[in-house]
Amino acid sequence: MQVQIRHEVPGRMRVTLAGSVPRGDVDALRALVAEGEGVTDVVVYPRTGSISVSYEPGCRASVLAVLSGIDAQAVAERRAGGVIVSIARTDDLVVQVADLVGAHLVRRLLLPAPFRAIGAVWRYRRFLAEALRSLAARRLDVPVLDATAIGVSILRGNFKTASSTMLLLGLGELFEGYAREQSRGRLVASLLETPEYASKLLSSGPDGEEVAVCVDELDPGDVIVARTGMSIPVDGVVERGVAMVNQAALTGEPLAVERTAGDDVFAGTAVEDGEIVIRVRAAGGGTKLRAIANLVERSESLKAEALIRRESLADKIVPWNLALALAVGALTRDPVRFSAALMVDYSCALKLTSAIAVLTALNQAAREGAMVKGSKHFEALAQADTIVFDKTGTLTEATPSVARVLAFDGWGEDEVLRLSACLEEHFPHPIARAVVGEASRRGLEHRERHAEVEYLVAHGISSSIDGMRAVIGSGHFVTEDESVEITAEQRVLVESELGGLSPLYLAVDGRLKGVIGVEDPLKPASAAAVAELRELGFEHIVMLTGDGERAAARIAEASGIDEWESDLLPEDKHAYIQGLVDRGRTVVMVGDGVNDSPALSAASVGVSMASGTAIAREVADIVLSTGDLAALVDLRRLSMGLEVRMDRLFREVISLNSVLLFGGIGGAITPQASSLVHNASTVFFSMRSSRAYR
Repeated sequence: MQVQIRHEVPGRMRVTLAGSVPRGDVDALRALVAEGEGVTDVVVYPRTGSISVSYEPGCRASVLAVLSGIDAQAVAERRAGGVIVSIARTDDLVVQVADLVGAHLVRRLLLPAPFRAIGAVWRYRRFLAEALRSLAARRLDVPVLDATAIGVSILRGNFKTASSTMLLLGLGELFEGYAREQSRGRLVASLLETPEYASKLLSSGPDGEEVAVCVDELDPGDVIVARTGMSIPVDGVVERGVAMVNQAALTGEPLAVERTAGDDVFAGTAVEDGEIVIRVRAAGGGTKLRAIANLVERSESLKAEALIRRESLADKIVPWNLALALAVGALTRDPVRFSAALMVDYSCALKLTSAIAVLTALNQAAREGAMVKGSKHFEALAQADTIVFDKTGTLTEATPSVARVLAFDGWGEDEVLRLSACLEEHFPHPIARAVVGEASRRGLEHRERHAEVEYLVAHGISSSIDGMRAVIGSGHFVTEDESVEITAEQRVLVESELGGLSPLYLAVDGRLKGVIGVEDPLKPASAAAVAELRELGFEHIVMLTGDGERAAARIAEASGIDEWESDLLPEDKHAYIQGLVDRGRTVVMVGDGVNDSPALSAASVGVSMASGTAIAREVADIVLSTGDLAALVDLRRLSMGLEVRMDRLFREVISLNSVLLFGGIGGAITPQASSLVHNASTVFFSMRSSRAYR
């Protein structure tokens, strides 16, 4: 593609193309340029045939290379097969406004009066149809008010007033629709920026090698595997295996369903238990966009109670608005005052500004590293007084490391680590990744000698090797559930060598073979985040963990948390959270593992890390895509800011529209002026609602 630099400042350039850009190619062209290295923002101007590109320092050459490499075929392929997010464009709005105003001026200046009257009646049919649909559904709403006001002007023969009123209402609809679509489009674009990964099998046989690939790189016919705690990022069919799949994201059904060979599975679902091999039917990009669309639709249905109350109030005001206008008309016999009273309503402004304020908050949260699944979660987070943290992967790094390996019963450290990695590599848990990573670092290769592995939530893993039962997991799992005996000497050695570390016990055929001490260092931002959350009003801050007492005490002290519980099972965490909720506390639970899922679902607000398991992300109300607790601090502030903005908007909308209403009743404001100010204020409040939260 031939480009010419028209204007340039550091970090931004505007280039001119060889000609104008067809409307159908705008989104595809913008998406292609946005994929360039270092590109931060792209705006395409189709009529002038130019593109404005913002980029990071040092990326100018790569941006020019991307622009030069785009041709008509690339745009066509991107339009046909890629995931494209359409965001309402300002130039389209300008054209629509110009068309609407231009047509009104042409009719007013050039057409004879009889034709203007016929045109006004013809255009009125749309408003009348909307009003009749509302009445047929037994609703007295804004379309009824609008149609009545316009109809009164037409019946009085005042076609000029009717036309002006319809023009103002049409302009209001354009601006309101633009503001809403801008907010919705930017939200979807923000959510699409987070990549997803899948475990692809290089061959479909039982011993096929696995590699982690980006979901967007999968093609129909590829084979992937999904195990306990993992997401299903594609649409496909199960080739083998059995798993319980949580489909709440698509169906709303909270209970998992069994999926086995021949069954269909869909993107956006997650494996609660089991393992299945899936042949991809639909490529990842489209299914991800569909999943995000479902999320956005659900987020608008999960409204905050305060928002629901305000929208309900707005709807209840409309019949009183109509009754007041009728009373004014009956008492004054003045159709002008009657129309002026009808031209003002509270419903439209309250609903639109509130919805845009929420969409803006959702969009900003996504850009700052948090995916919120509904405005009700903003409200709960703003009002919460208690926050409970899981330890591993939440307060501590999601990538812990092996600090010490102890070997017993004649085994060596390498053999302990090799077998442990062989078992652990199948599961997406931070501790498992630490073990596999350490084995890889030491160059300890292994071949699959064990049978199918079984993952027991919050306990460990069991399998068989050479006919012997092999287990790896927590101390209570190995000693209590598996009845493995640990001698006093071994206990003393574990205590002295692994004190403060998270121990992972390996036993074969009932005998302890080794213990791996995993160090999960505190995240750099955890202590500061805990302190800031306390300053932001959290009265009760707790840490819950399945780790031992010494490891829990070390992390609690380092993070500034005074209250903590150790050696907990998933049911213990759930019971603790439920107890807090039952005592009337508004509780935020932050976790990332399969074992945290029951507690996340019991909390007033469940928050998961993006690096956690798919089940945790599915159950959670909020997902922190950065894995940084600083995002949670920002989200608390954002939630409190949303409440402040909603309260202010409510007061301003009610006050201004009340002034317009009673001004019209008193004869101080004409219907046209009332409509103009009402619609202009609605657009103004909507635009102000779309500003970023500080």
